[in-house]
Amino acid sequence: MKLSLEFNTGISITEQLAGQIEAQIRSNILNVGAKLPSIRQLAANQKIGLSPVVEAYELLASRGLVHPRHGSGYYVANFVDVGKSSPETLDRRRTEEDASRILQQFSHQSDVLKLSSGFIPEGWRDIEGITHTIRQISRQNVGSLIDYAMPQGDAKLRDQICIRLGMIGIDAKLDNVMITNSASHALDLVVRTMLKAGDTVFVEDPGYFNLFGLLSLQGIKLVGIPRLAGGPDVEVVEELLRYHKPKAFFINSVFHNPTATNLSQKVAYQLLQLANRHGFFIIEDDVYADFQTTPSARLAALDQFDRVIYIGGFSKTLSSSLRLGYMAGKSELIRHLVDVKVLTSLGGTRLSELVVASLLESGLYRKHLKHLARRMNDTLSDAIEQLIRCGWRVFDDPCGGTFIWASVPGIEQSETLAEGASQFNIAMSPGNIYRPNQEPTAWIRINAAHAMENRAAEYMMHMAEIGRQRRR
Repeated sequence: MKLSLEFNTGISITEQLAGQIEAQIRSNILNVGAKLPSIRQLAANQKIGLSPVVEAYELLASRGLVHPRHGSGYYVANFVDVGKSSPETLDRRRTEEDASRILQQFSHQSDVLKLSSGFIPEGWRDIEGITHTIRQISRQNVGSLIDYAMPQGDAKLRDQICIRLGMIGIDAKLDNVMITNSASHALDLVVRTMLKAGDTVFVEDPGYFNLFGLLSLQGIKLVGIPRLAGGPDVEVVEELLRYHKPKAFFINSVFHNPTATNLSQKVAYQLLQLANRHGFFIIEDDVYADFQTTPSARLAALDQFDRVIYIGGFSKTLSSSLRLGYMAGKSELIRHLVDVKVLTSLGGTRLSELVVASLLESGLYRKHLKHLARRMNDTLSDAIEQLIRCGWRVFDDPCGGTFIWASVPGIEQSETLAEGASQFNIAMSPGNIYRPNQEPTAWIRINAAHAMENRAAEYMMHMAEIGRQRRR
Protein backbone atom coordinates (compact mmCIF):
# COMPACT_ATOMS: atom_id res chain seq x y z
CA MET A 1 0.00 0.00 0.00
CA LYS A 2 1.71 3.18 -1.24
CA LEU A 3 1.13 6.37 0.73
CA SER A 4 2.62 9.83 0.47
CA LEU A 5 2.32 11.94 3.60
CA GLU A 6 3.17 15.63 3.89
CA PHE A 7 3.93 17.16 7.28
CA ASN A 8 3.83 20.87 6.49
CA THR A 9 0.28 21.20 5.18
CA GLY A 10 -2.90 22.17 6.96
CA ILE A 11 -4.24 18.65 6.61
CA SER A 12 -3.64 16.35 9.59
CA ILE A 13 -1.73 13.09 9.16
CA THR A 14 -4.88 11.23 10.24
CA GLU A 15 -6.95 12.84 7.47
CA GLN A 16 -4.22 12.20 4.88
CA LEU A 17 -4.00 8.54 5.84
CA ALA A 18 -7.75 8.04 5.82
CA GLY A 19 -8.19 9.92 2.55
CA GLN A 20 -5.46 8.08 0.67
CA ILE A 21 -6.54 4.65 1.92
CA GLU A 22 -10.17 5.44 1.07
CA ALA A 23 -9.14 6.45 -2.46
CA GLN A 24 -7.32 3.13 -2.93
CA ILE A 25 -10.35 1.20 -1.65
CA ARG A 26 -12.82 3.03 -3.90
CA SER A 27 -10.56 2.61 -6.96
CA ASN A 28 -10.22 -1.14 -6.22
CA ILE A 29 -6.47 -0.92 -5.67
CA LEU A 30 -7.36 -2.47 -2.32
CA ASN A 31 -9.98 -5.15 -2.89
CA VAL A 32 -12.80 -6.26 -0.61
CA GLY A 33 -11.40 -8.60 2.04
CA ALA A 34 -7.83 -7.29 1.75
CA LYS A 35 -6.03 -6.97 5.06
CA LEU A 36 -4.58 -3.55 5.88
CA PRO A 37 -1.12 -3.28 7.46
CA SER A 38 -1.17 -3.56 11.25
CA ILE A 39 -1.24 -0.30 13.19
CA ARG A 40 2.37 -0.73 14.33
CA GLN A 41 3.56 -1.79 10.88
CA LEU A 42 1.99 1.19 9.10
CA ALA A 43 3.26 3.60 11.78
CA ALA A 44 6.79 2.22 11.41
CA ASN A 45 6.67 2.32 7.60
CA GLN A 46 5.54 5.96 7.59
CA LYS A 47 7.73 6.92 10.58
CA ILE A 48 4.79 8.33 12.53
CA GLY A 49 3.17 7.63 15.88
CA LEU A 50 0.52 4.99 16.50
CA SER A 51 -2.28 7.43 17.23
CA PRO A 52 -2.78 8.85 13.67
CA VAL A 53 -2.99 5.29 12.33
CA VAL A 54 -5.53 4.29 14.99
CA GLU A 55 -7.55 7.41 14.21
CA ALA A 56 -7.42 6.84 10.44
CA TYR A 57 -8.53 3.22 10.74
CA GLU A 58 -11.36 4.20 13.05
CA LEU A 59 -12.47 6.90 10.59
CA LEU A 60 -12.51 4.35 7.78
CA ALA A 61 -14.44 1.92 9.98
CA SER A 62 -17.02 4.60 10.83
CA ARG A 63 -17.49 5.18 7.09
CA GLY A 64 -18.08 1.48 6.53
CA LEU A 65 -14.96 1.10 4.37
CA VAL A 66 -13.04 -1.25 6.65
CA HIS A 67 -13.98 -3.51 9.52
CA PRO A 68 -11.79 -4.70 12.41
CA ARG A 69 -11.50 -8.33 13.42
CA HIS A 70 -10.62 -8.83 17.07
CA GLY A 71 -7.04 -10.04 17.40
CA SER A 72 -6.54 -10.14 13.63
CA GLY A 73 -6.52 -6.61 12.19
CA TYR A 74 -8.43 -4.39 9.78
CA TYR A 75 -9.94 -5.61 6.50
CA VAL A 76 -11.49 -3.84 3.52
CA ALA A 77 -15.28 -4.05 3.71
CA ASN A 78 -17.89 -4.26 0.99
CA PHE A 79 -18.73 -0.57 0.62
CA VAL A 80 -21.28 -0.76 -2.21
CA ASP A 81 -23.99 0.88 -0.14
CA VAL A 82 -21.78 3.34 1.72
CA GLY A 83 -22.85 6.94 1.13
CA LYS A 84 -26.38 6.13 0.01
CA SER A 85 -27.82 6.85 3.44
CA SER A 86 -27.89 10.27 5.01
CA PRO A 87 -26.54 10.76 8.57
CA GLU A 88 -30.13 11.22 9.72
CA THR A 89 -31.12 7.86 8.19
CA LEU A 90 -28.10 6.14 9.74
CA ASP A 91 -28.85 7.63 13.18
CA ARG A 92 -32.48 6.51 12.91
CA ARG A 93 -31.37 3.04 11.86
CA ARG A 94 -29.01 2.78 14.82
CA THR A 95 -31.72 3.97 17.20
CA GLU A 96 -34.15 1.37 15.85
CA GLU A 97 -31.55 -1.40 16.13
CA ASP A 98 -30.57 -0.46 19.69
CA ALA A 99 -34.20 -0.20 20.79
CA SER A 100 -34.98 -3.53 19.13
CA ARG A 101 -32.25 -5.30 21.12
CA ILE A 102 -33.60 -3.94 24.38
CA LEU A 103 -37.16 -4.88 23.48
CA GLN A 104 -36.02 -8.44 22.74
CA GLN A 105 -35.32 -8.87 26.46
CA PHE A 106 -39.07 -8.65 27.05
CA SER A 107 -40.25 -10.76 24.09
CA HIS A 108 -38.51 -14.10 24.66
CA GLN A 109 -40.70 -16.98 25.77
CA SER A 110 -40.50 -17.89 29.43
CA ASP A 111 -38.64 -21.15 28.79
CA VAL A 112 -35.79 -19.41 26.94
CA LEU A 113 -32.59 -19.17 29.00
CA LYS A 114 -31.38 -15.54 28.85
CA LEU A 115 -27.68 -16.25 29.23
CA SER A 116 -26.63 -12.69 28.34
CA SER A 117 -29.25 -11.05 30.55
CA GLY A 118 -28.32 -8.02 32.63
CA PHE A 119 -30.64 -8.96 35.49
CA ILE A 120 -30.35 -11.19 38.55
CA PRO A 121 -33.01 -13.92 38.92
CA GLU A 122 -36.29 -13.22 40.67
CA GLY A 123 -35.39 -15.71 43.41
CA TRP A 124 -32.37 -13.59 44.33
CA ARG A 125 -34.50 -10.54 45.10
CA ASP A 126 -35.87 -9.70 48.55
CA ILE A 127 -39.50 -10.14 47.50
CA GLU A 128 -40.73 -10.56 51.08
CA GLY A 129 -39.00 -7.41 52.32
CA ILE A 130 -40.24 -5.33 49.38
CA THR A 131 -43.83 -6.61 49.75
CA HIS A 132 -43.91 -5.97 53.50
CA THR A 133 -42.52 -2.46 53.11
CA ILE A 134 -44.97 -1.52 50.33
CA ARG A 135 -47.90 -2.59 52.52
CA GLN A 136 -46.53 -0.65 55.46
CA ILE A 137 -45.92 2.55 53.47
CA SER A 138 -49.30 2.44 51.69
CA ARG A 139 -51.10 2.11 55.07
CA GLN A 140 -49.11 4.84 56.80
CA ASN A 141 -48.97 7.32 53.91
CA VAL A 142 -51.98 7.27 51.60
CA GLY A 143 -50.50 10.16 49.60
CA SER A 144 -47.71 7.84 48.46
CA LEU A 145 -50.27 5.99 46.31
CA ILE A 146 -51.43 9.05 44.36
CA ASP A 147 -48.93 11.94 44.63
CA TYR A 148 -45.79 12.91 42.78
CA ALA A 149 -42.54 12.94 44.71
CA MET A 150 -40.73 16.24 45.13
CA PRO A 151 -38.66 16.97 41.99
CA GLN A 152 -35.29 16.64 43.76
CA GLY A 153 -36.52 13.53 45.55
CA ASP A 154 -37.61 12.51 49.05
CA ALA A 155 -35.30 14.05 51.67
CA LYS A 156 -35.09 10.84 53.76
CA LEU A 157 -34.07 8.83 50.71
CA ARG A 158 -31.45 11.40 49.73
CA ASP A 159 -30.14 11.36 53.28
CA GLN A 160 -29.80 7.57 53.17
CA ILE A 161 -27.98 7.83 49.84
CA CYS A 162 -25.58 10.36 51.35
CA ILE A 163 -24.82 7.86 54.11
CA ARG A 164 -24.14 5.11 51.57
CA LEU A 165 -21.95 7.40 49.48
CA GLY A 166 -19.97 8.22 52.60
CA MET A 167 -19.14 4.52 52.97
CA ILE A 168 -17.18 4.68 49.70
CA GLY A 169 -15.50 7.98 50.46
CA ILE A 170 -17.85 10.38 48.68
CA ASP A 171 -18.76 13.40 50.82
CA ALA A 172 -22.27 14.31 49.68
CA LYS A 173 -24.86 16.60 51.29
CA LEU A 174 -28.58 16.68 50.54
CA ASP A 175 -28.23 19.43 47.94
CA ASN A 176 -25.63 17.32 46.08
CA VAL A 177 -28.12 14.50 45.42
CA MET A 178 -31.21 14.19 43.25
CA ILE A 179 -33.45 11.17 42.65
CA THR A 180 -34.16 10.00 39.10
CA ASN A 181 -36.56 7.46 37.65
CA SER A 182 -33.59 5.16 36.99
CA ALA A 183 -29.86 5.30 36.35
CA SER A 184 -30.70 5.43 32.63
CA HIS A 185 -32.89 8.47 33.33
CA ALA A 186 -29.92 10.10 35.07
CA LEU A 187 -27.73 9.48 32.02
CA ASP A 188 -30.43 10.93 29.78
CA LEU A 189 -30.64 14.10 31.90
CA VAL A 190 -26.87 14.55 31.70
CA VAL A 191 -26.84 14.08 27.93
CA ARG A 192 -29.79 16.45 27.40
CA THR A 193 -28.34 19.14 29.64
CA MET A 194 -24.59 19.05 29.12
CA LEU A 195 -24.11 17.88 25.53
CA LYS A 196 -25.32 18.88 22.09
CA ALA A 197 -25.25 17.42 18.59
CA GLY A 198 -21.74 17.41 17.17
CA ASP A 199 -20.00 17.15 20.54
CA THR A 200 -17.40 14.44 21.05
CA VAL A 201 -17.33 12.15 24.08
CA PHE A 202 -15.06 9.32 25.16
CA VAL A 203 -16.72 6.02 26.04
CA GLU A 204 -15.34 2.66 27.10
CA ASP A 205 -14.81 -0.10 24.55
CA PRO A 206 -16.50 -2.43 25.31
CA GLY A 207 -19.17 -0.64 27.31
CA TYR A 208 -22.85 -0.05 27.97
CA PHE A 209 -24.76 -0.39 24.68
CA ASN A 210 -27.81 1.53 25.89
CA LEU A 211 -25.59 4.56 26.55
CA PHE A 212 -24.13 4.32 23.06
CA GLY A 213 -27.61 4.36 21.56
CA LEU A 214 -28.64 7.34 23.70
CA LEU A 215 -25.58 9.36 22.66
CA SER A 216 -26.01 8.47 18.98
CA LEU A 217 -29.67 9.50 19.15
CA GLN A 218 -28.51 13.01 20.14
CA GLY A 219 -25.97 13.23 17.30
CA ILE A 220 -22.96 12.97 19.60
CA LYS A 221 -19.69 11.51 18.31
CA LEU A 222 -18.41 8.48 20.24
CA VAL A 223 -14.69 7.75 20.55
CA GLY A 224 -13.98 4.35 22.08
CA ILE A 225 -11.26 3.86 24.70
CA PRO A 226 -10.15 0.24 25.29
CA ARG A 227 -11.16 -1.09 28.69
CA LEU A 228 -8.33 -2.93 30.44
CA ALA A 229 -8.30 -4.85 33.72
CA GLY A 230 -7.74 -1.67 35.77
CA GLY A 231 -9.99 0.64 33.79
CA PRO A 232 -9.71 2.67 30.58
CA ASP A 233 -6.35 2.51 28.76
CA VAL A 234 -4.77 5.79 29.89
CA GLU A 235 -2.09 5.72 27.19
CA VAL A 236 -4.76 5.61 24.49
CA VAL A 237 -6.66 8.42 26.24
CA GLU A 238 -3.54 10.58 26.21
CA GLU A 239 -2.92 9.85 22.53
CA LEU A 240 -6.49 10.58 21.46
CA LEU A 241 -6.58 13.83 23.44
CA ARG A 242 -4.07 15.14 20.91
CA TYR A 243 -6.77 14.90 18.24
CA HIS A 244 -10.05 15.26 20.11
CA LYS A 245 -11.55 17.71 22.57
CA PRO A 246 -14.13 15.57 24.37
CA LYS A 247 -16.80 17.24 26.44
CA ALA A 248 -17.15 14.17 28.65
CA PHE A 249 -15.89 10.69 29.44
CA PHE A 250 -18.47 8.07 30.50
CA ILE A 251 -16.93 5.46 32.81
CA ASN A 252 -18.31 2.38 34.60
CA SER A 253 -16.22 2.09 37.78
CA VAL A 254 -17.11 -1.14 39.55
CA PHE A 255 -17.94 -4.53 37.99
CA HIS A 256 -17.80 -2.84 34.62
CA ASN A 257 -20.43 -3.86 32.10
CA PRO A 258 -19.53 -6.16 30.36
CA THR A 259 -15.96 -7.05 31.49
CA ALA A 260 -16.68 -7.08 35.28
CA THR A 261 -13.37 -5.29 35.96
CA ASN A 262 -12.80 -2.60 38.60
CA LEU A 263 -11.23 0.84 38.22
CA SER A 264 -7.81 0.96 39.91
CA GLN A 265 -6.67 3.82 42.14
CA LYS A 266 -3.75 4.63 39.82
CA VAL A 267 -5.93 4.85 36.71
CA ALA A 268 -8.52 6.94 38.56
CA TYR A 269 -5.85 9.51 39.53
CA GLN A 270 -4.49 9.62 35.99
CA LEU A 271 -7.93 10.13 34.46
CA LEU A 272 -8.73 12.97 36.84
CA GLN A 273 -5.43 14.68 36.02
CA LEU A 274 -6.25 14.44 32.31
CA ALA A 275 -9.79 15.73 32.91
CA ASN A 276 -8.41 18.78 34.74
CA ARG A 277 -5.73 19.41 32.13
CA HIS A 278 -8.03 19.07 29.11
CA GLY A 279 -11.25 20.42 30.59
CA PHE A 280 -13.65 17.50 30.17
CA PHE A 281 -15.99 16.19 32.86
CA ILE A 282 -16.44 12.54 33.85
CA ILE A 283 -19.75 10.74 34.31
CA GLU A 284 -19.13 7.89 36.73
CA ASP A 285 -21.77 5.21 36.19
CA ASP A 286 -21.65 3.11 39.37
CA VAL A 287 -24.90 1.13 39.14
CA TYR A 288 -23.17 -2.05 40.37
CA ALA A 289 -21.71 -0.38 43.47
CA ASP A 290 -23.93 -2.26 45.90
CA PHE A 291 -22.75 -5.63 44.57
CA GLN A 292 -19.32 -4.84 46.01
CA THR A 293 -18.46 -5.88 49.57
CA THR A 294 -15.00 -4.27 49.79
CA PRO A 295 -14.93 -0.73 48.33
CA SER A 296 -12.42 0.06 45.59
CA ALA A 297 -11.46 3.32 43.85
CA ARG A 298 -14.18 5.81 42.94
CA LEU A 299 -13.54 8.89 40.83
CA ALA A 300 -16.11 10.91 42.79
CA ALA A 301 -14.33 10.05 46.06
CA LEU A 302 -11.05 11.44 44.72
CA ASP A 303 -12.62 14.41 42.95
CA GLN A 304 -15.55 15.31 45.27
CA PHE A 305 -17.72 16.63 42.42
CA ASP A 306 -15.25 19.05 40.85
CA ARG A 307 -15.31 17.35 37.45
CA VAL A 308 -17.18 14.14 38.29
CA ILE A 309 -20.92 13.46 38.15
CA TYR A 310 -21.80 10.26 40.01
CA ILE A 311 -24.74 8.02 39.03
CA GLY A 312 -26.17 5.05 40.94
CA GLY A 313 -29.37 3.08 41.23
CA PHE A 314 -31.36 0.29 42.84
CA SER A 315 -32.79 -1.57 39.83
CA LYS A 316 -29.90 -4.03 39.62
CA THR A 317 -29.94 -5.08 43.27
CA LEU A 318 -33.41 -4.36 44.65
CA SER A 319 -36.16 -4.05 42.05
CA SER A 320 -36.35 -3.10 38.40
CA SER A 321 -40.04 -2.35 38.90
CA LEU A 322 -39.47 0.34 41.57
CA ARG A 323 -37.33 2.18 38.94
CA LEU A 324 -35.16 4.38 41.10
CA GLY A 325 -31.78 5.89 40.39
CA TYR A 326 -29.91 8.89 41.65
CA MET A 327 -27.28 11.42 40.69
CA ALA A 328 -24.71 13.28 42.80
CA GLY A 329 -22.75 16.35 41.78
CA LYS A 330 -22.15 20.03 42.45
CA SER A 331 -25.19 21.60 44.10
CA GLU A 332 -25.61 24.23 41.36
CA LEU A 333 -25.47 21.55 38.66
CA ILE A 334 -28.01 19.42 40.55
CA ARG A 335 -30.37 22.39 40.75
CA HIS A 336 -30.13 22.85 37.00
CA LEU A 337 -30.72 19.15 36.35
CA VAL A 338 -33.77 19.24 38.64
CA ASP A 339 -35.19 22.02 36.44
CA VAL A 340 -34.70 19.82 33.37
CA LYS A 341 -36.31 16.87 35.18
CA VAL A 342 -39.35 19.01 36.03
CA LEU A 343 -39.79 20.01 32.39
CA THR A 344 -39.44 16.46 31.08
CA SER A 345 -41.10 14.29 33.74
CA LEU A 346 -42.37 16.52 36.60
CA GLY A 347 -41.64 14.59 39.79
CA GLY A 348 -40.73 11.01 40.53
CA THR A 349 -42.78 8.15 42.00
CA ARG A 350 -43.45 8.90 45.65
CA LEU A 351 -44.32 5.32 46.61
CA SER A 352 -41.08 3.96 45.19
CA GLU A 353 -38.99 6.60 46.92
CA LEU A 354 -40.61 6.02 50.31
CA VAL A 355 -40.31 2.24 49.98
CA VAL A 356 -36.61 2.36 49.13
CA ALA A 357 -35.94 4.92 51.88
CA SER A 358 -37.63 2.62 54.39
CA LEU A 359 -35.67 -0.44 53.20
CA LEU A 360 -32.43 1.48 53.59
CA GLU A 361 -33.33 2.97 56.98
CA SER A 362 -34.58 -0.30 58.48
CA GLY A 363 -31.47 -2.27 57.53
CA LEU A 364 -33.41 -4.70 55.33
CA TYR A 365 -31.48 -3.56 52.26
CA ARG A 366 -28.14 -4.10 54.00
CA LYS A 367 -29.14 -7.66 54.97
CA HIS A 368 -30.35 -8.33 51.42
CA LEU A 369 -27.02 -7.16 49.97
CA LYS A 370 -25.12 -9.44 52.33
CA HIS A 371 -27.06 -12.51 51.17
CA LEU A 372 -26.90 -11.37 47.54
CA ALA A 373 -23.11 -10.93 47.58
CA ARG A 374 -22.56 -14.39 49.03
CA ARG A 375 -24.81 -15.98 46.43
CA MET A 376 -23.25 -14.05 43.55
CA ASN A 377 -19.68 -14.86 44.56
CA ASP A 378 -20.41 -18.59 44.81
CA THR A 379 -22.22 -18.64 41.47
CA LEU A 380 -19.58 -16.53 39.73
CA SER A 381 -16.78 -18.84 40.88
CA ASP A 382 -18.67 -21.93 39.68
CA ALA A 383 -19.52 -20.36 36.32
CA ILE A 384 -15.92 -19.32 35.62
CA GLU A 385 -14.68 -22.78 36.55
CA GLN A 386 -17.22 -24.33 34.17
CA LEU A 387 -16.26 -22.03 31.28
CA ILE A 388 -12.55 -22.74 31.68
CA ARG A 389 -13.20 -26.47 32.00
CA CYS A 390 -15.11 -26.34 28.70
CA GLY A 391 -12.23 -24.55 27.01
CA TRP A 392 -13.44 -20.94 26.98
CA ARG A 393 -11.31 -17.86 27.75
CA VAL A 394 -12.30 -15.40 30.48
CA PHE A 395 -11.33 -11.73 30.35
CA ASP A 396 -9.45 -10.95 33.57
CA ASP A 397 -10.99 -13.21 36.23
CA PRO A 398 -13.91 -11.15 37.70
CA CYS A 399 -13.85 -10.48 41.44
CA GLY A 400 -17.59 -9.99 41.84
CA GLY A 401 -20.89 -9.12 40.19
CA THR A 402 -22.61 -11.44 37.75
CA PHE A 403 -20.98 -10.69 34.39
CA ILE A 404 -18.31 -12.72 32.62
CA TRP A 405 -16.71 -11.45 29.40
CA ALA A 406 -15.70 -14.62 27.59
CA SER A 407 -14.67 -16.01 24.21
CA VAL A 408 -13.86 -19.30 22.52
CA PRO A 409 -10.40 -19.85 20.95
CA GLY A 410 -10.90 -20.43 17.24
CA ILE A 411 -14.15 -18.44 16.98
CA GLU A 412 -13.45 -14.87 15.87
CA GLN A 413 -17.01 -13.56 15.61
CA SER A 414 -19.32 -13.36 18.62
CA GLU A 415 -22.28 -13.63 16.24
CA THR A 416 -21.30 -17.29 15.84
CA LEU A 417 -21.59 -17.77 19.60
CA ALA A 418 -24.97 -16.03 19.68
CA GLU A 419 -26.33 -18.02 16.74
CA GLY A 420 -25.11 -21.31 18.21
CA ALA A 421 -27.07 -20.67 21.41
CA SER A 422 -30.46 -20.82 19.69
CA GLN A 423 -30.38 -24.59 19.20
CA PHE A 424 -30.18 -24.99 22.99
CA ASN A 425 -33.15 -22.62 23.52
CA ILE A 426 -30.74 -20.01 24.83
CA ALA A 427 -30.87 -16.29 23.98
CA MET A 428 -27.55 -14.47 23.72
CA SER A 429 -26.54 -11.08 22.37
CA PRO A 430 -23.40 -10.84 20.21
CA GLY A 431 -20.51 -8.96 21.80
CA ASN A 432 -20.31 -6.32 19.08
CA ILE A 433 -23.33 -4.50 20.57
CA TYR A 434 -21.11 -3.58 23.54
CA ARG A 435 -18.71 -1.71 21.25
CA PRO A 436 -19.26 2.00 20.44
CA ASN A 437 -19.63 1.51 16.68
CA GLN A 438 -20.62 -2.17 16.87
CA GLU A 439 -17.21 -3.32 15.63
CA PRO A 440 -16.77 -7.09 15.38
CA THR A 441 -15.41 -8.93 18.41
CA ALA A 442 -14.84 -12.50 19.55
CA TRP A 443 -16.07 -11.73 23.07
CA ILE A 444 -19.54 -12.16 24.51
CA ARG A 445 -21.25 -11.36 27.83
CA ILE A 446 -22.45 -14.18 30.06
CA ASN A 447 -24.57 -13.76 33.18
CA ALA A 448 -23.16 -16.15 35.79
CA ALA A 449 -26.54 -16.34 37.52
CA HIS A 450 -27.88 -18.31 34.53
CA ALA A 451 -24.72 -20.18 33.55
CA MET A 452 -25.10 -23.27 35.72
CA GLU A 453 -28.14 -24.76 34.00
CA ASN A 454 -27.49 -28.03 32.16
CA ARG A 455 -28.27 -26.56 28.74
CA ALA A 456 -25.78 -23.74 29.39
CA ALA A 457 -23.04 -26.30 30.05
CA GLU A 458 -24.03 -28.25 26.93
CA TYR A 459 -23.91 -25.07 24.87
CA MET A 460 -20.48 -24.11 26.25
CA MET A 461 -19.02 -27.52 25.42
CA HIS A 462 -20.61 -27.48 21.95
CA MET A 463 -19.11 -24.08 21.03
CA ALA A 464 -15.71 -25.04 22.47
CA GLU A 465 -15.68 -28.10 20.22
CA ILE A 466 -16.49 -25.93 17.20
CA GLY A 467 -13.58 -23.68 18.17
CA ARG A 468 -11.22 -26.68 18.43
CA GLN A 469 -12.28 -27.92 14.98
CA ARG A 470 -11.61 -24.49 13.45
CA ARG A 471 -8.13 -24.34 14.96
CA ARG A 472 -7.09 -27.66 13.41
